[in-house]
Amino acid sequence: MEIYLLIIVVIAAWYWVDSISSREQAIATGRELAERFSLQLLDETVACNKVWLGRNRRGRVQLQRTYQFDVSANGSDRLSCELVLLGRHLQSWHIPPYLQPVSINPLY
Repeated sequence: MEIYLLIIVVIAAWYWVDSISSREQAIATGRELAERFSLQLLDETVACNKVWLGRNRRGRVQLQRTYQFDVSANGSDRLSCELVLLGRHLQSWHIPPYLQPVSINPLY
């Protein structure tokens, strides 16, 4: 009985450490996506909302996590976005359409 309890504790500890590492990767990936589209990532909004098994290109099973996060285009708005990580690699992402701030440059 003790061996089963030990196995469960080890698996739970591995999952906890892996989840923290994946969240850090999601924050970094979300920040890169936001910068690419001239948006500001709201760091504290990154949250995992779905975990399931997926296969990578080599056919190996890995955890696939979906993260929701918010970005802002002008500081007063909020856009809900999503990214999917398979292991530590970006699988897909979604940023909804938004109005980009207009910079007025007078023509001379």
